[in-house]
Amino acid sequence: MSYATSGDLAILGVIVGLRFIVPMLIPRWPLPAILVCLVVDGYDQTIFQTFLSHDFWIQIENAYQGYDKSLDVFYLSMAYLATMRNWTNLTALVTAQFLWLYRLVGVTIFEIAHDIADPSSYRWVLLIFPNTFEYFFIAYEAVRLRWDPRRMPPRLVISIAAFIWIFIKLPQEWWIHVAQLDMTDEMAAHPWIIWVMVIGILLVVAIAWWAITYRLPPGDWRLQIAAPPMPASLASARQRSSWRAQTWRLWDWNLVEKVVLTALTCVIFAEILPGVTESPKVVAGWVTGLVVVNGAAGLLFVRRGHTIDRFVLQFLAQLVVNEAIVVVASLFHGGFRLSHALFFLLLITLITTLYDRYRPVREYHREEAHAVRPAPTPA
Repeated sequence: MSYATSGDLAILGVIVGLRFIVPMLIPRWPLPAILVCLVVDGYDQTIFQTFLSHDFWIQIENAYQGYDKSLDVFYLSMAYLATMRNWTNLTALVTAQFLWLYRLVGVTIFEIAHDIADPSSYRWVLLIFPNTFEYFFIAYEAVRLRWDPRRMPPRLVISIAAFIWIFIKLPQEWWIHVAQLDMTDEMAAHPWIIWVMVIGILLVVAIAWWAITYRLPPGDWRLQIAAPPMPASLASARQRSSWRAQTWRLWDWNLVEKVVLTALTCVIFAEILPGVTESPKVVAGWVTGLVVVNGAAGLLFVRRGHTIDRFVLQFLAQLVVNEAIVVVASLFHGGFRLSHALFFLLLITLITTLYDRYRPVREYHREEAHAVRPAPTPA
């Protein structure tokens, strides 16, 4: 950063800070928090181009794509973990799981294959693996503002996801990653686009007002912006720990999901952090081992009747365990860079702590959904 001024660093710090801090609010304030993330994500490049010194922006411009995708992955991982806590529609839960893990695989492929010296390389991968999950999450949370999402039949949920994928995300991914067009530049070159956008927004608002007034059923509750409370039977940390102790096994598909979610996220970050020399395979292997050992320690902890009520204390306790694991591992494998190890430990601990905290709630909602299904009509 030889060309960076104090102003450059301040702007960079504020934007990057927002992109790390705001996602932490998604589990409790899903819709407003993810909309803020969406706005910051959409305008951070314009802010950098406008307010950073020219030399500094030129220096970091080629790295922007990787930075942007990695922080997208971070806030959308928080959104995915929020679905485990908040969502009650079983079809939506399964759909969100597929959409997010599918996108995560695509971003990982892109980050591994992408040549930072050629900003256009392998962008087509992001078209094949579109970020449908983000708008699907927004659509679900928009419904939850007034209506119980459990009222949505599976066909409607799948139709919403398909509509977003085909008619919204594919054109958007093509515009951004294949055509590599910038909306700000296009509006400056073609002012009529602004009027088309204004008319389109007014049309959408009018259709939404008409649908809410005349077509949609009455709301199930007043406007609910905050996330719903956890089920009464899982409201306390002790209740969730008891659920884990009684129902969880170390080796199951949930462990696979947690490993994939954590390992791919870390691989993506490893591809953009300066100074990381380990291959994606090595990073994934270390993260997998850490998550498995961490999961075993967590199960042993709850099966002995222990629990930690506050999330911050649970996070810190798990961080200490993870640090101990890394210290022991470093005795047999040198070459750890302290700053990288600390960053990845924080990231891994955050994801696994939230996963273990919210997974019992997802399992509860799944059991509840299966329990209330009507019995088949006798022939």
